Amino acid sequence: MRKQKGFSLIELLIVVAIILIIAAIAIPNLLRARIAANDSAAASTMRTVNTAEVTYSTTYVSAGYAADLINLGPNGKDCTLPASPSSTSACLIDDVLGCTTQPCTKGAYKYALTSTAPAAATVPDYTFSGVPLGTSTGTKAFCSNADAVVRSKLFAAETVPIAGTACALAPYTAIQ
Repeated sequence: MRKQKGFSLIELLIVVAIILIIAAIAIPNLLRARIAANDSAAASTMRTVNTAEVTYSTTYVSAGYAADLINLGPNGKDCTLPASPSSTSACLIDDVLGCTTQPCTKGAYKYALTSTAPAAATVPDYTFSGVPLGTSTGTKAFCSNADAVVRSKLFAAETVPIAGTACALAPYTAIQ
C-alpha cells in the first residue's frame, strides 16, 4: 500500500483549533492596547490645545484665549503663507481638530472648547474637553482649563463634553 502525502482532516482541525485559541488570547490584549493608545493620544491632544491657547493668548493679547477651536485652527486659510495667521485663524492646530462645528472628532475622541465670554469680548478663561466616541475606543474623559492642567476621569457612556469650569472639580484628577 502506498503512503499518502499531505495532512489528514483531523490534523488540520487541530491546527485550526490551536490558532483560534491563540487568537482568543491575543485579540483582547490588542484591543486593550489600542484603547490605551487612544487614551494617550487624547491626553496629548489636550496638552497640544493648552499650548495653542497659551500661544494664542500671548500672540493676540487683546483677544485673550481663543473662543473656539476654529480660531486656533486654519479656518480655511493657507497656513504656509506668512500673512495667513490671525486671531480668527491662528494656524496653531490642524484643521481636523480646528473644525467648524463642535464637537470635533479626531481619532477615537470628540473634543469641545467652551469659553466664558462671548466671542466679541476678551476671553478670560476656557474649558477644553475630550470624551471617547464609545466605550470600545477609550476609558477616560479628559478636560482642562486655563490653568493648563489636564484632568481625567473614568468614561461613562453618558459623559458629554464639559462646559464651564466644572473640570477643576471632583471626580476629575490631574494627570502628569
